[in-house]
Amino acid sequence: MLELKNISFQVSEEGQDKEILNDVSLTLPDHKLIVITGPNGGGKSTLARVIAGIEKPTSGKIYMNGTDITDLSITERARMGIGFAFQQPVRFKGIQVFDLIRLATGEEISMTEACKYLSAVGLCARDYIDREVNSSLSGGELKRIEIATVLAKGSAISVFDEPEAGIDLWSFNNLIQVFEDMRKNIEKSSILIISHQERILNIADEIVVLRDGKLIRQGTREEVLPALIGTTDAIKGCVKIQAGGEETC
Repeated sequence: MLELKNISFQVSEEGQDKEILNDVSLTLPDHKLIVITGPNGGGKSTLARVIAGIEKPTSGKIYMNGTDITDLSITERARMGIGFAFQQPVRFKGIQVFDLIRLATGEEISMTEACKYLSAVGLCARDYIDREVNSSLSGGELKRIEIATVLAKGSAISVFDEPEAGIDLWSFNNLIQVFEDMRKNIEKSSILIISHQERILNIADEIVVLRDGKLIRQGTREEVLPALIGTTDAIKGCVKIQAGGEETC
């Protein structure tokens, strides 16, 4: 279980402090798929980066299974079981997909074993296992390969920052299927997704709403989703959030 207590995060812009997260406290339970949503600029991606250890909170504490991890680095948190998938996956020139998956497992696995992770995310293993993780791969391919590495790592908590960003509709449909499959096998882990997408919200166990850096609401999908104004765009499927009387996507 992950607990965030009174988390705030500030950055300095032109000599002035700008508050991105403001006293956020929430609990991310085990064996659940949780989606954090809300208007753009609400602090969702910053919160994901704080959880992963990429950013350090200005104040507050983070606990994983009762252990204070606030001051631990991203590497130390990864060793404890927190996996993170970037909004824009990193490309590694000269590194093959097989090498990346093997590094994720931390073991000398066989190519056959590595191929199982690619198959799990809907990629034909024989077409990708020897490919370089470079610009020859599309955004959708990179996203699914990155998810394969998260699966290979077997993280206790897997964090995905807007996984739908920059991919086409066909790849997005496949991505939804990947998350649905992960949801079916969630007994050994928890999944946290930062997203606006209605289809992703619809497979969540719990939804957390952030606005202006503040926690607005947390609850089950049945409790929270009806309060969100759901209109699905043909491409983005973006859920509009009521913010001060305005609809913000």
